[in-house]
Amino acid sequence: MANPAVIPISISKGRPIRPKRGRMTILTPQETLALLKAAKSRSTRDWAMILLAYRHGLRASEVCGLKLADMDLKAGSISIRRLKGSLHTIQPLYQHRGQPLLDETAALRAWLRKRPADGSDFLFTSQKGGKLGRTQFFRNFQTVAESAGLPVEKRHPHVLKHSLASHLVAGNCNLALIRQALGHRSISSTMQYIGTSDSQAAEALQRALMGLF
Repeated sequence: MANPAVIPISISKGRPIRPKRGRMTILTPQETLALLKAAKSRSTRDWAMILLAYRHGLRASEVCGLKLADMDLKAGSISIRRLKGSLHTIQPLYQHRGQPLLDETAALRAWLRKRPADGSDFLFTSQKGGKLGRTQFFRNFQTVAESAGLPVEKRHPHVLKHSLASHLVAGNCNLALIRQALGHRSISSTMQYIGTSDSQAAEALQRALMGLF
């Protein structure tokens, strides 16, 4: 997939200016791991936040809105209340023994060991205590993405949701399952996040025809 033109991202009056949306921008698997590695090096909180946002297709506001009560590490599950009319889902927390950077349980346990006991109900807290806001998460993501060597157009948290959809498509995941993973009520919403290359389409066609003839 071709990347859109590079659009600078800046901060104005204390709030991040989001790049104009064109074609969906995604991370390659290698870039995803580089991002998670940089996040883990910066802090366990950033690692856990970015990993959860990627693995569950969360918006910045959704990951910031997670509460301690939404986590059940014993059962290995997370309760997700999505915004913009999307589904409220309970999804498993994945362990990935082959790639430690993708191990959600390990990331959350690492963060909870360091999380200040400030009385807040929210899972991810700021250095001053209380809920970490989406603007601060945006800033943190930009810092991590820059240190991971990502180009400017990929330094926005929403790239994580786009990337999850693209990676699931590349893994030949059923569209209905992708819809559920992203928490969409409508397949049409899911289709906006999915882009396939000519080579992906050609490979899918070849597999289908080989199965028929």
